[in-house]
Amino acid sequence: MNKIPKAFLISDLICFTLLLAFLFSLPSKLFKTPTSYVIEASNGNLLSAAIASDGQWRFPVADSVPVKFKDCIIAFEDKRFYSHLGVDILAMSRAMRQNWKAKSVVSGGSTLTMQVIRLSRKQDRTVWQKLLEAILALRLEIKYSKEEIIGLYAANAPFGSNVVGLEAASWRYYGRDAKTLSWGEMATLAVLPNSPSLVHPGKNSTRLIKKRNDLLDKLAKLKYIDQATANLAKLEPVPGKPMPLPQNAPHLLNRFKVERAGLKISFTRITSTLDENIQLKVNAILKRYNNRYRANDINNISALVLDTRTGHVLSYVGNIYQPENTELQSHVDMIKAPRSPGSTLKPLLYASMLNDGFILPHTLVPDIPTQIAGYSPQNYDLGYDGAIAADKALSRSLNIPAVKMLQQYKYERFYDKLKKMGIGTLNQSADHYGLSLILGGSEVTMWDLANTYMGMVRTLNHFNTFKGLYNPEDYKQATYFNNKTKEEKDYQRNSFLDHGAIWATFNAMEEVMRPGDEGLWEQFSSSQRVAWKTGTSFGFRDAWAIGLNPNYVVCVWVGNADGEGRPGLVGIEAAAPVLFDIFRLLPNGKWFETPTTKLKKLNICKKSGYKAGEYCTEVAQELVPVSGEKTAICPFHKLIHLDRTGIFRVTDQCESITHMQHKSWFILPPAMEYYYKIKNSDYKSLPPFKAGCDLSAGNSAMEVIYPKNNAIVYIPLELDGTRGKIVINAAHRNPSAKIYWHIDNEYVSTTTNFHQLAISPPPGKHTLTLVDENGERLVQTFTVLDKEKK
Repeated sequence: MNKIPKAFLISDLICFTLLLAFLFSLPSKLFKTPTSYVIEASNGNLLSAAIASDGQWRFPVADSVPVKFKDCIIAFEDKRFYSHLGVDILAMSRAMRQNWKAKSVVSGGSTLTMQVIRLSRKQDRTVWQKLLEAILALRLEIKYSKEEIIGLYAANAPFGSNVVGLEAASWRYYGRDAKTLSWGEMATLAVLPNSPSLVHPGKNSTRLIKKRNDLLDKLAKLKYIDQATANLAKLEPVPGKPMPLPQNAPHLLNRFKVERAGLKISFTRITSTLDENIQLKVNAILKRYNNRYRANDINNISALVLDTRTGHVLSYVGNIYQPENTELQSHVDMIKAPRSPGSTLKPLLYASMLNDGFILPHTLVPDIPTQIAGYSPQNYDLGYDGAIAADKALSRSLNIPAVKMLQQYKYERFYDKLKKMGIGTLNQSADHYGLSLILGGSEVTMWDLANTYMGMVRTLNHFNTFKGLYNPEDYKQATYFNNKTKEEKDYQRNSFLDHGAIWATFNAMEEVMRPGDEGLWEQFSSSQRVAWKTGTSFGFRDAWAIGLNPNYVVCVWVGNADGEGRPGLVGIEAAAPVLFDIFRLLPNGKWFETPTTKLKKLNICKKSGYKAGEYCTEVAQELVPVSGEKTAICPFHKLIHLDRTGIFRVTDQCESITHMQHKSWFILPPAMEYYYKIKNSDYKSLPPFKAGCDLSAGNSAMEVIYPKNNAIVYIPLELDGTRGKIVINAAHRNPSAKIYWHIDNEYVSTTTNFHQLAISPPPGKHTLTLVDENGERLVQTFTVLDKEKK
């Protein structure tokens, strides 16, 4: 058997090595230069962009290259682009002849493929590098299609200054997307990569115009366009000073930069879910209001619009964007910033109590002066209703009823529910927040707040779709880009909130004309039904408004990013008008369907809002959440006994049963009654007892409004350094009754009609005793602190 000559083996090995080198000569990623962060609207139009980390405006490679640019660049740089394999021998020969005759380099002869290689390698332009570029160009043609190669060129060619790539050049020089450029504009850009340092927009315009016009004539000659089109294109001006890129969603762009790694996205361009039209109009609305509010030193404003049907973000305006004015802190994304929620959590408490069978929609709740463990909430108008229906307390955003409701529901339970529903900023324990949780004592982000309400909307929207079951995915957070993840369908029988509770809550939130101080906002198109809630934080630091219907959730925040409070910075005045202006941008739709199987008709006491008891005189059937069956029977209607005249109350100790009249009577506790009858003139106080009757069978005639039994109080010093006084308030069912006041068994004073007493007891525990003219006694204790609790 003949041996293979050694020389053949060596030559084969060399050929094989060269073949491997050729095959693996291209890196897996041709361009490793950083790219700009780019965010597009759902229709693909540019919303915002940020310069790349190396200081260049360089967009990621686009999905396609405009036909006009392809025609222009091929005519100008490489007319046989679609027929060669990376190297144009004819062009190379022509360039060599021209350079020989001119005794200098006047023509390169590089194809677009070779230029892509040169742009990716950034080596000196030598003969050896030219040869290497030719070899690598052949390899590039094997690996990439012609369309991909021209896409790489369009994305990485230099266009003067710090502008790289066609897309960035189009926006920097013409302020428009490359797809919209005319023949004259596209021809101008096509000649720039050939000599970007010499032909720069704003400089050397005569030379730029000549190059552009020569290319237009060439396009006409090659039949890409007719001569008339070329002549008209020559009349177009060349660009001057580079323009700033659009910044219509800068805060969402910054959010994407921060979250990109966690989202497992390798590219720096996303097509977002934002609706361009809505985003631009919301920007305009916020700018208009911001210009007005700046007169009151209110500098920041933000808004978020969510599509409840898709879970998509339609508009994301994190702040007014004015980076040139550093004092405004417009770079802060207020959609992500933790802030006090004011009253915006009240509907969640109302829904939770409906859901768990604590109240019915119209259940009366106390609205009286209140102190709980040293905490004394106040209503915005500093007044009291005595008792008010729960839904009215919500629509009027009364603070004291909300605190009383949370006290009944337990703040620990509410805290847990908020966390489960998506409020992710409750970083302290439930005890840390206590009852202040319902009045803005915690922090929330607009993002969490809007997503929580969207979860409620989606739950109710899917009542029929999921046949009365619940999908935890409804509380999944909104997305601002199309990730196309598959929705899980793990239907469950129970959820955070029942369909019926959500439906009743949205009905309570729907009042457009609100009474009292929240009735300032009155004008809104009746064709758009919106459930909404405002909020104002302590110290007038945050103004909120959140609104919803079956299709949208809109949230608005107004304030100062640095937390400075301002007079007039309240939700109803600052945020609500913005909310409704945004809703006017959105299409009208149907209201929520009634979740009939999650509701039940119950006999309700019209006076108290509780389930009707045997002594309720006015009863109506109402549709309420099914959990309403667990609520209490009306505690306020009671049977009383009157003498035969019907004027005095009696007992069997002083009146024969046969002479008695038995009558149902609506009886509130004394403190509630005291304030309730001021605003409800039809309220009838209990008749007095007949002389000589035993009072022990009756209801207590007196009640201390403040301080409550076993209360702990602190009496501050006056401005002159003297010890201040505590004002004790009491109520009596008989307005003209006399009350005799005793502190620590010592008589202090007597009051009639208005039962208030200002005293300055020393630190320590004290006993308060009240005695009325009928001899009824009320005894309770309170403690005065020596120093204020920290």
